[in-house]
Amino acid sequence: MFLVQWVREEDPDVLCLQETKCAEKALPAEIKDMPEYPHKYWACSDEKEGYSGVAMLCKEKPLDVTYGIGIEEHDKEGRVITAEFDSFYLVAAYVPNSSRGLVRLDYRQRWDVDFRAYLKGLDSKKPLILCGDLNVAHQEIDLKNPKTNKKTPGFTPQEREGFGALLAEGFVDSFRELYPDKQYAYTFWTYMMNARSKNVGWRLDYFVLSKALLPALCDSKIRSKAMGSDHCPITLYIAN
Repeated sequence: MFLVQWVREEDPDVLCLQETKCAEKALPAEIKDMPEYPHKYWACSDEKEGYSGVAMLCKEKPLDVTYGIGIEEHDKEGRVITAEFDSFYLVAAYVPNSSRGLVRLDYRQRWDVDFRAYLKGLDSKKPLILCGDLNVAHQEIDLKNPKTNKKTPGFTPQEREGFGALLAEGFVDSFRELYPDKQYAYTFWTYMMNARSKNVGWRLDYFVLSKALLPALCDSKIRSKAMGSDHCPITLYIAN
């Protein structure tokens, strides 16, 4: 399995997965049996099989692990796992897509408000790292064709403003902190029209940090050469 091989080569301390679409009982043996990660945590939709889902695989056992953000409307979709470590929280999230025709845009806006409040609550206790598919390209530099996508899920003014409001609360987009002007840096490409080979993509996947963690930020990488999905992995390097 590509994922297992790539993870073993990279050897991260923590691996976060989004849109797993799989309940723990249905996981392939290759994932269940990874001894490098004795502490594995899974969340999936309560209502729809094969929908949404996040996971977190850890070498070190967290102090505590929680699921969701404490609001049933959101938590039934299995979108958030939070692990507490000694000096920070790690939040793995799969943010809702506004869907074709923007039929879930109103819901997405409620999510943004509630999720932001949740993160602020954590940050008031200790710094946090948010890792995930946040389903938004924040600025025009973050997608190939901004002019033709202003009414497309992930690039509507409402979604971009929601992400901006999160940053305004004292959080930092780690990639743009280090590479503010880097163009053509994408993490998602549709399977259609040979988009990946042409690098017609979007940057939808992020490590967002509390500002208090900036002195420890070493690098935030987009691993665009790693294949196996319509998204590519991203990697965060933080000093201990």
